[in-house]
Amino acid sequence: MNNLVLLERIYSGRRAELKRIILNEALDCFLNHGIETTNIEMIRERAETSVGAIYHHFKNKEGIVRSLYLTALQDQAERREQALLEVQSLEDAIKAIVHSYIDWVTDFPDFARFLYLSSAMVKRQDNTTELKLQNQQRNHYLMNMVQKFHDQQVIQNIPHELLLSLVIGATESYCRAWLSHQVKTSPQDYKAKLADSAWLSLVRFS
Repeated sequence: MNNLVLLERIYSGRRAELKRIILNEALDCFLNHGIETTNIEMIRERAETSVGAIYHHFKNKEGIVRSLYLTALQDQAERREQALLEVQSLEDAIKAIVHSYIDWVTDFPDFARFLYLSSAMVKRQDNTTELKLQNQQRNHYLMNMVQKFHDQQVIQNIPHELLLSLVIGATESYCRAWLSHQVKTSPQDYKAKLADSAWLSLVRFS
């Protein structure tokens, strides 16, 4: 799926058009040349805009990296929340989380690669308050949601810091391998098995 589709969801409207163009071209530069190697001039040339316009929207290259990272996380979270709207049990919810993760990665492999590529850099930046707050809000939303399910006792004895690894760890590992061309088979082909495995890992733990 075209990367601009994702960007248009997060930055909609004509007024955000230049911002979308800059982010789209920056994403391509980062993936093809590396984040450290890419400079503002390379992005400016690709986006056919001025250095001033880039600084106006993002302040510096790190601002572009951070914006792309948060944009990807937001879109991924919205896909997950949409998938969870109609689930009726914890088992359904866990499988929906895995399914939505795989769907998002295969729909937007460039953004998925960028998330993995930029994660350490973004987390090293001084101001990660927004990122921490967003993560806390998403985790709070998920934990509140699962409390209503009749089978929620499955996760009662699982430490919170371990839960995410049990749910998405294997899926994330396989998606990383696919995105880096270490494996050829699409995660879509293993979606049902990965979802079943995530659920069974919780059941076995309990």
